[in-house]
Amino acid sequence: MKMKLREVYSALKIQSDTIEDVEITGVCFDSRKAKKGDLFFPLQGDRDGHEFIDSAIENGVSATIWQSDHDIPNDKIPYVVVKNVSNAFETLAKYYLNKVNPKVVAVTGSNGKTTTKDMIAKILSTSNNVAKTPQNFNNEIGVPFTILNMPTNTEVLVIEMGMDRPGQIDHLSSIANPDISVITMIGEAHIEFFGTRDKIADAKMEITDHLNEDGTFVYNGDEPLLLERAKNVEQRQLSFGSHDSNDLYATEIQAGKTTTSFTTNQWPDVKFEIPMMGEYNVNNALAALLVGRALHIKPLAMQKALGELFVTENRTEWLKSQNGADILSDVYNSNPTAAIEVLHSLKDIKTDGRKLIVLGDMLELGDASKRLHESLAGHIDGADFEKVYLVGPDMKYLRDKLSSKYDQNDLLWYDKDQLADLTTDLKKELKPNDTVLLKASHGIHLENVLHELM
Repeated sequence: MKMKLREVYSALKIQSDTIEDVEITGVCFDSRKAKKGDLFFPLQGDRDGHEFIDSAIENGVSATIWQSDHDIPNDKIPYVVVKNVSNAFETLAKYYLNKVNPKVVAVTGSNGKTTTKDMIAKILSTSNNVAKTPQNFNNEIGVPFTILNMPTNTEVLVIEMGMDRPGQIDHLSSIANPDISVITMIGEAHIEFFGTRDKIADAKMEITDHLNEDGTFVYNGDEPLLLERAKNVEQRQLSFGSHDSNDLYATEIQAGKTTTSFTTNQWPDVKFEIPMMGEYNVNNALAALLVGRALHIKPLAMQKALGELFVTENRTEWLKSQNGADILSDVYNSNPTAAIEVLHSLKDIKTDGRKLIVLGDMLELGDASKRLHESLAGHIDGADFEKVYLVGPDMKYLRDKLSSKYDQNDLLWYDKDQLADLTTDLKKELKPNDTVLLKASHGIHLENVLHELM
């Protein structure tokens, strides 16, 4: 970002006769990360952002926004008075987006949106100046922040969009006005807030509400809920998935421990390889390839880009325990779809020793929690996983479902305050050639068990 404070006034449609000629090179809302050249936005969070203006000034910000219902400050630095800080944040983002005028790719989905965002950005950067959502800044703060901090020479902007309520993605899309809208998949994440997968699909489809008239909608064609709703989208459509009815599908998949390779119907002679485990990540790559195709990236350039991929937030990672056992760690996020995917991937991986699994509660499933925890039972068998450790009150439902498959010594349950007992039992059980999966929602805090094992 680069603009004079005078231009900020103009963008926000504020009249003033006394505007200092200050250059703004970025925006921030966290005073701890403030730096010279930043325009500080005191956004409302758990605390009023105005409380941190002095801290932002100490860290070097060049100017600040100030909401008019607060006492006007002393003139330590230039300030812009607005009626509403959040509205000003979004208004300035829209202005700057129009000024830079990049192609905008918006990505959402119940799972895989951060990975897909990174894949898309990597592919498109082979021929373009690309900016993307940092980490998973995908809400009402993150989307304007991403826009306002993109360089002035950005040609393509890849924006991730998350949601926890109906209407949220519609709002984010109205800020970004995407040229390409991508939906990775529909799962059960946040079903507590939406009630049904149908309603989740409706909310995800909001990413097409403000899709440009000559834009493109890229979606998972294996999902009936998306196929049905795509009929109402007038813009160009491209689908991906495992079925040959899709525009792009994988023809051969070879899954390894740390890499997955595949070919496709579109480019049968090009073998793509991603530095990630799991066939589920192939779908994310297919979505990225379709975006690349839509923006005229050559297949060999896309092949090279995917092979060199570094993912912002690769939550599933291989680690080593103190005694040498392999740990497949995914301790910060879990939902039924993601859990089933990683279980299937682990089944297919060849190991020298036993496979053990530790599963913690999947949160935010609401009234469907019992049914969805029980649903994992069909994907867990003693022939694949020798011992099962379950953590949390809702995992009792899965324990009961698995009781006919496992001896009681191989199926153990712990309350969420018994992580120390779980850790002790795992340390006693794990052998150097074993492989153990740790997966749960972050609220279960399996990262504490992981730390002790390592």
